[in-house]
Amino acid sequence: MVIDVVKIFLPLTVSFFLGIAMTPLLTHYLYSRSMWKKKAKTIAPDGRGTPIFNSLHKDKEVGTPKMGGVIIWLSASITMLAIWITAKFFPTDLLHKLDFLSRDQTWLPLAALLVGAFVGLVDDFMEIRGVAGWPAGGLSLKKRIFVVAFVGLLAAFWFYFKLEVVTTTLPFLGTVYLGAFFIPFFVLVTVAVYSGGVIDGIDGLAGGIFSIIFSAYAVIAFYQSQINLAAFCAVIVGGLLAFLWFNIPPARFYMSETGSMALTLTLAVVAFMADSVADGKGIAVLPIIAFPLVATTLSDIIQLLSKRFRHGRKVFLVAPLHHHFEALGWPAAKVTMRYWVIGVICAVMGLIVAMVG
Repeated sequence: MVIDVVKIFLPLTVSFFLGIAMTPLLTHYLYSRSMWKKKAKTIAPDGRGTPIFNSLHKDKEVGTPKMGGVIIWLSASITMLAIWITAKFFPTDLLHKLDFLSRDQTWLPLAALLVGAFVGLVDDFMEIRGVAGWPAGGLSLKKRIFVVAFVGLLAAFWFYFKLEVVTTTLPFLGTVYLGAFFIPFFVLVTVAVYSGGVIDGIDGLAGGIFSIIFSAYAVIAFYQSQINLAAFCAVIVGGLLAFLWFNIPPARFYMSETGSMALTLTLAVVAFMADSVADGKGIAVLPIIAFPLVATTLSDIIQLLSKRFRHGRKVFLVAPLHHHFEALGWPAAKVTMRYWVIGVICAVMGLIVAMVG
């Protein structure tokens, strides 16, 4: 038991301090090369203007670097690989027990983290600088969703064919057989979780919410004796806290796509790893634990549908939801902290359901 606890908290601590240590280098790179948008967003997804959003965030949009999410996935992956390499070169019993890179629990989540990070990084770079003569702008939403769906499809094949997962578990109802429908279900969940990445819009908001979510899944994995998966979630929390240290207002940089795509893809895989694979309820509690992401996505969908079918009339002053509260006059820090509070409560509720449901 003691070594399991150390196995979880040691990577978290190392990842945090590593992220803190590498931030000055990243900061110098981002600011010296002006790695921020050159023009604030003026068009919403429905083709209309964004005057309220511009009044709230126009200056920050063009003056704060993107790509801050590099701190999260780089510190987490380096920590994970460093422990694995150390255990290989110094094969002591203690280091072997601390190594949490395993085929059955963490290979796939790590792959999702790195693939999402790379694709997101390319998108961020294209949005800022353009690539090979292309104008700046990044990948379109349809292209990003296609990439996420494709990665989700590959992961679904792994679960279905390699791990032979064909079910999901519902609280108080038990196992639900999906058969081959597990594959499209996996892809749908992956895309839905990715859509929650739009929560990255206020200093400190996304970092705090994702820290809470991954902490909750670390507890669930530990409860289900998935110690390696719990350590993996914890090492991501360490990277997130390092990022959050510098993202608290005024933000030094934004998480942007390289962080949000990496985290959302990884979260989807982690939730499935904590589901039928371990006789758990990782998917059923995902909407509860990640409710701030769900609410953010739904607010965007409701706003778009309302403007389309109600002759341009809006439900919210501006979407996503956190910007609506800003438009009402709430200071950004108040919005962020109240989201954190709601995030903690939702995480606790999800843990209760996961453990007793």
